Amino acid sequence: MNQLIHDLFDLTGQVAVIIGGTGELCGAMAEGLAGAGATVVLAGRSEEKALVRLDKITAAGGQGCFIAVEASSRASLTALKDAALEKYGRVDILVNGAGANSATPFLDIRDDEFERLFNINTTAVFLACQIFGEYFVNEKVPASIINLGSMSGLIPLSRVFTYSMTKAAVHNLSRNLAREWAPLGIRVNTLVPGFFPAEQNRKVLNPERVENILRHTAAKRFGEPRELLGATLLLASNKAGSFLNGIEMVVDGGYSAMTI
Repeated sequence: MNQLIHDLFDLTGQVAVIIGGTGELCGAMAEGLAGAGATVVLAGRSEEKALVRLDKITAAGGQGCFIAVEASSRASLTALKDAALEKYGRVDILVNGAGANSATPFLDIRDDEFERLFNINTTAVFLACQIFGEYFVNEKVPASIINLGSMSGLIPLSRVFTYSMTKAAVHNLSRNLAREWAPLGIRVNTLVPGFFPAEQNRKVLNPERVENILRHTAAKRFGEPRELLGATLLLASNKAGSFLNGIEMVVDGGYSAMTI
């Protein structure tokens, strides 16, 4: 059984670029990918956070590096791709996990706030899929793209109007790309976390909202970052996840199973 699991989930020799890898959730995902043998590129703004995460990865026997990126900039993403290829010679897995949130009431949302969230949550995913996707297509790489979605992209949630809209767009883009690139062996899926407290959503988790979320979650608790690792490895692996394409893999502790 151990050999079967190893064969299904072994990512040795592969390179994973994790945009948003300096954050809590994507950082944990990076640890999981590294633990399965992939070399990881933590791409984000904070080198300090990346180095803390890389210390954990290397202490566990993994390897990787940090490359700074502005996720909504075409030039910066192109430089990220080029730097990863120059350093490691290949990219096999792309995780798009940069994100931002806001709880501004709908009628008070200003243009600059809307544009900021749209650029980080949607434009960044579009550009990264285009830039890395061109490489995957031209070089015939049987790649896995994992886009981070949200429950609010499936079920609109109160108070996060712009965030919900931007994540719904990510879900739609992922399905479209999966259909477009499936004949080329490129898989595009959306990983949909339920409620995992992280830097981008703590500002909207006041006590009343926490109570409402937990009442609606079958597990009666928030998720922990490590609980995304199984889904991450399944989506990343071209063996274990070879026929998974265009799906929304929900990891939500039963949130979407609850009604009343």
